[in-house]
Amino acid sequence: SADMASRAARAALEIADVHPKQLNLIIVATNTPDHIFPATACLVQHALGARAAGTFDLAAGCSGFLYALVSAVQFIKSGAYRNILVIGVETTSRVVNWNDKTICPYFGDGAGAVVLTASEQPGGLLSFALHADGSGGDWLILPAGGTRLPLSQQVLDEGLQYGRMDGKAVFRYGVRESIRNAQTVLRDAKLKIDDVDIFIPHQTNISLITQVAEKLRVPPGRTIVNLAQYANISSAALPVTLCDAIQAGRVKPGAKILFTAYGAGLASAGMVWQWSKEMPQKKMAFLKRFGHALWDAQAAFRARLFQLEHRVDALLPDEDL
Repeated sequence: SADMASRAARAALEIADVHPKQLNLIIVATNTPDHIFPATACLVQHALGARAAGTFDLAAGCSGFLYALVSAVQFIKSGAYRNILVIGVETTSRVVNWNDKTICPYFGDGAGAVVLTASEQPGGLLSFALHADGSGGDWLILPAGGTRLPLSQQVLDEGLQYGRMDGKAVFRYGVRESIRNAQTVLRDAKLKIDDVDIFIPHQTNISLITQVAEKLRVPPGRTIVNLAQYANISSAALPVTLCDAIQAGRVKPGAKILFTAYGAGLASAGMVWQWSKEMPQKKMAFLKRFGHALWDAQAAFRARLFQLEHRVDALLPDEDL
């Protein structure tokens, strides 16, 4: 996950014209971290060379990216931080049983990233809703690998290291929560569905997306769907879909975007975001791109040097104090 997250991060930083050393915080939303610890966000920080940035991972099922965005906005609004990198990334191919046809066809791997910066321009987060229902935790779960059920030969034999899902129960939850959260955030933002320029739902199931869009009465052509390209990439689904919409020219300054998501936890979220910045149409100047590439190379070199230093220290005999 850290490798994909780092690639997405570099692309986002380049578009935002923000240098890694300018980052104050990195938040990685993921349910498939590289390790239980350290946090995947720390691995990304190291890969980018963003030495001034704090880091943490956030796990909220497929809603993680929206939870991370809400968290990032609070840091900026408080005045504590100015530049925050938010990433959604999943490597679900490593945690699904490829012999289980009830779950493996639905998921994919991917990463998407955005850079939030403090600004006086109107827009940004207009409203949000975060909800959870832990009573349904068993409906979408990876049973083993944590402290409750550590890995063992018996665990491996029983296939408990793979994710499991009650598809029908999760479907019903997804429809209900997506509609409720969308209605809540629209009301809080004092908007009607016709005011929404783009609806980006969690990319799980075309039938579910259609039901939600019809119930909300989303105007035709405003729902963005890319399931056929990526499948369900969990925490990465919303940022990747947003990037697709931007590249297709669907996102303009002032555009109001409705997001909904739900997933393991059970956790769900909704958000209305008003886009406030024109996206650059031209590639960055060569020298600026070269400078970013040089920084990436330096960060990679420092990482290798740091690892080598630790290996050398491990080989040296301990000295008496």
